[in-house]
Amino acid sequence: MCLKAESSSLPVFVDVALIYSGPALIDRVRQLLWTLCLMSIVFTGESAYAEWVAVEKDYLDPGLRSIYIDPDTISREGPFATVWQLTDYKMMQGGVMSPPRFFSTKTLKQLDCERQRVRVLEYVEFPSHMGTGTASHGYVDQDAWLPIEPASVNHALSDVLCGQE
Repeated sequence: MCLKAESSSLPVFVDVALIYSGPALIDRVRQLLWTLCLMSIVFTGESAYAEWVAVEKDYLDPGLRSIYIDPDTISREGPFATVWQLTDYKMMQGGVMSPPRFFSTKTLKQLDCERQRVRVLEYVEFPSHMGTGTASHGYVDQDAWLPIEPASVNHALSDVLCGQE
C-alpha cells in the first residue's frame, strides 16, 4: 500500500509496509538515497568537482598541472579581490629532501588590483587529486604581499579577477 504526500511541487510516495520493517527499512532508505544521488548526477550532468572552473593560459604548464578557481568564493572589496584557487598536479609533489606528499593544493588568495600584488591567506595540501583526501594545513604569513609576475598563475588570476583580459 502506498500513500501520496504532497511536498512543495513534487508528489512523494511512501511505502507504508516499510514503516514497520525495522532493519530492512534502513537498508531500503540507503538504497533509495544512493539511487537519488546517482540520478541527480546523471540528470544534471554535473560532476563532484562542478564548483571549480579551469583557468586556462598557455603559460601555466598545462601538461604538469591544472589551475582552477571557485567562482562562488570570489569577493571584491574596493581594490581587493579574494578567491579560492585549486592546483591539481599530474605528479605527486613534495620537498626535494622529503618524500612526495600531495597531488593538489587549495590556496585562498587576495589580490590587490590597484597595486598589482598578491598574498596568501590560507594554504592546504591534499594527498589526492582535486582537493580530496585528508587536508594538511600549511603555515602562511598573511602580511607577505608579493608582486604579480608576468606569465604566472597570479597574473592569470589577476586577468580574471581584476578584469584586465
